[in-house]
Amino acid sequence: MYSRGMDALVIKNLYKSFAGTVVVKGVDFTIKQGEILGLLGPNGAGKSTIINMIVGVARIDSGSITAFGYDNQRDYRKTRQMLGVVHQEVVIDNFFTIDQALKLHAGYYGVKDDPVWRQLLIDKLGLRPHLDKVMLKLSGGMKRRFMIAKALIHRPQLLILDEPTAGVDVELRHGLWEFVREINREGTTILLTTHYLEEAEEMCDRIAIMHHGQLIAMEATHELVRRLSNRQLRLWLELPLQEMPVGLEAYRPKLKEDGRQLLLNLPAGESAGILLGRICELGLKVRDIETDQSGLEEVFIQLTGLQGAAHGR
Repeated sequence: MYSRGMDALVIKNLYKSFAGTVVVKGVDFTIKQGEILGLLGPNGAGKSTIINMIVGVARIDSGSITAFGYDNQRDYRKTRQMLGVVHQEVVIDNFFTIDQALKLHAGYYGVKDDPVWRQLLIDKLGLRPHLDKVMLKLSGGMKRRFMIAKALIHRPQLLILDEPTAGVDVELRHGLWEFVREINREGTTILLTTHYLEEAEEMCDRIAIMHHGQLIAMEATHELVRRLSNRQLRLWLELPLQEMPVGLEAYRPKLKEDGRQLLLNLPAGESAGILLGRICELGLKVRDIETDQSGLEEVFIQLTGLQGAAHGR
């Protein structure tokens, strides 16, 4: 059993090219045992390529990847046992029913079938009514559940989820995230990519952001949002203002509700206390205060220069 806090995955100076184009450029990062790390980035950033190198689907040009201290090239059998992956693409396999596939799948990793664990996964993921079906007969959401069951059947210590909720309904997304939180609390480390940035902000302990094959940010989620996001101070005034007070220009002020509401934008990293002190100096009588902070999506746009959150592969 690995202790919480040790290195689950260590990536050092990783490079990968396709047809002479470098798509991963000197990437370094570490995932600690027991954490949930979100790997985000726009289309073509290199996220899926890194995942494919971690699980051995793509060759490493240079650099190294170790899982729980084992090199994923020299000790590939051991690392394959430790990793489970849910790829973004749904792969159809109609040779076996769901029940048959789950009974066989652990053996692909050299792990003996554990009926108790298999039945637990079946129930947790709501697959029991579908055990006699082949994958083609499942709905899109059930296919996702089955893929997660297959990824977990050999009890991996690191679960990699590449866009696991793409194209599924809200109810299923919430159910899947509840299950992911549960297995994480029990010790499974999670590497997640998602195009739902609100999910990443809620789920992940840390966020890594890639752009053009490079890692451009990696920080605790709340610290990244706090440090780089913009905050807005909304003041309801006792007396309406006819014109904007001098000295607030740096905060891009706006008046609303006939001068009774004042909107001020706090620069990243600046304390609200400084601005409130300035408000007092100006003699403004404040009835109520509300603070709004932008989230991970705004930070993502700021770092990548992209409008919107389209950042799949």
